[in-house]
Amino acid sequence: MKPLTREWVAKAEEDFTAASSLARLRRHTLPNAVCFHCQQCAEKYLKARLQEAGLTVPKIHDLTALLTRLLAIEPLWHALAPALLRLTDYGVDFRYPGNEATKQEAKSALKDCRAVRDEARTSLGL
Repeated sequence: MKPLTREWVAKAEEDFTAASSLARLRRHTLPNAVCFHCQQCAEKYLKARLQEAGLTVPKIHDLTALLTRLLAIEPLWHALAPALLRLTDYGVDFRYPGNEATKQEAKSALKDCRAVRDEARTSLGL
């Protein structure tokens, strides 16, 4: 694996650990943060796969756009499109006043995140 790919994976795993840990809190739950870190984990895994394939890693946060770039080398990832669509807005929506994530959204975000993470890790040989 390329060194920069490993860095992307390490950053993605930090976000996955943060989301997983926060999701287990019983008191003072933080669903906004869970959703944000799930989106970040998925984004970084998609960028890791782009990096490993030698493709340009754009400075964007739109997971659907990143998936579109990857479909030529990972055509079966089309099945991830609904999960990535749901996660995309979590990179911004809950970071500012006006929108609040629910516990159910956080639970669903973590499920979607795990699906993306599993596929990416398998593809990267992890």
